[in-house]
Amino acid sequence: MTIDSDPIPVTLRWAVRLLRAEAVALGVVAAWLIWSDLTAATTHLTSALLVTGFAVAGAAALWALGGALARRRAGGRAPAIVLQLMLLPIGWYMIQGGMAWLGLPLMALGLAVTGLLVSPPTTRALGFE
Repeated sequence: MTIDSDPIPVTLRWAVRLLRAEAVALGVVAAWLIWSDLTAATTHLTSALLVTGFAVAGAAALWALGGALARRRAGGRAPAIVLQLMLLPIGWYMIQGGMAWLGLPLMALGLAVTGLLVSPPTTRALGFE
């Protein structure tokens, strides 16, 4: 058994924390969607299940990527960056729809986590240098 003496850099630690926080937040949304699907008077079942499934899968993916990055798995960085960059169009359409109070922070979160994931300390910790 080997013990990695290099501490996880603060940038990677915060990226993992934020990914896990996003996973929890999306899990809460997924739970609300499940409750909504079960209690709705009328619904288009296929659409409801697809949206709910997408939320559950997104939460699971964010949590798994956070875990992979916490274990310094370099393969987790690219998918995590893609998911963070997906927050940009989501935030943009929220702003266009009159929900700038939510869209702007989502865009900022996506850019912040992406910045943490491509920062030099994180890059070194994941073995890209």
